[in-house]
Amino acid sequence: MTAPAPEHTADTAPAPARAPHRRRRSAAGAGGPVLTALTWLIGLLFVSPVLWLVLTAFKEENQAATDPPTLFFQPTLDRFAAVLGADFLPYLGNSAVATLASTLLVLLLGLPAAYALSVAPVKRTQDVLFFFISTKMLPVVAVVVPIYVAAAHLSMLDNVWTLVVLYTAMNLPIAVWMLRSFFLEVPKALVEAARMEGAGLPRVLWSVMVPIMAPGIAATALICMIFAWNEFFFAVNLTAARAATVPVFLTGFITSEGLFVAQLSAAVVMASLPIVVIGWTAQRQLVRGLSMGAVK
Repeated sequence: MTAPAPEHTADTAPAPARAPHRRRRSAAGAGGPVLTALTWLIGLLFVSPVLWLVLTAFKEENQAATDPPTLFFQPTLDRFAAVLGADFLPYLGNSAVATLASTLLVLLLGLPAAYALSVAPVKRTQDVLFFFISTKMLPVVAVVVPIYVAAAHLSMLDNVWTLVVLYTAMNLPIAVWMLRSFFLEVPKALVEAARMEGAGLPRVLWSVMVPIMAPGIAATALICMIFAWNEFFFAVNLTAARAATVPVFLTGFITSEGLFVAQLSAAVVMASLPIVVIGWTAQRQLVRGLSMGAVK
């Protein structure tokens, strides 16, 4: 006897056809190389000014200012030697001291403030946060005159530590906002467990929360370093020969005799190299830190 054919029920329904899915996948695979090529093209377009700057740094002055531009040339290091011969290293040292010292002060002051505003907020926390960030809305040119007068009375003009104080005040609001966002990402259960074990406030902050937030702290420090390294307005108005920084040094290549394009390009490459190296070294911590919520 032949068994009856099974009836189609809800449990034995035929599988849906997969042809449309395969067609979508094949269409996406066909567009993959095109999308990759377009991405590379856009990336090269954004990087092309930097590449042209680096190439110009290895040219002679007569090759750097030609029209149309000189594409094939014999590379030379004479422009870099000329920059080093123009007392570049003292300016580099002033920038390094002002940047590193101000960044360290920003972290020392910003971490407790951000902890207080995130873990133990008070009724006026939002007002305090708005006050911090509102200081960044004030034009720098509006405060340079009273700062100059105060520095002159204190005999602090042309002093690198004046820049350290100003750069700290300049970057502290941004650091507090970023660090507060990172503190909010730390699980509260860890803080409560540490308190139950008898850990005090300093122990909770430095032994529990700071190690977890290390990528966020690195991202904050790197951003503060970039802002301090590139700052020009305070440096050009409050310094002269002893405490001038790298951005002030770069303006020396714009003279009444003209613009030394190749030598200026070499100076810019040398001035940018320390921050580029630091950013490249800390890129993993920077990406992890920014993905914790600081810029979301």
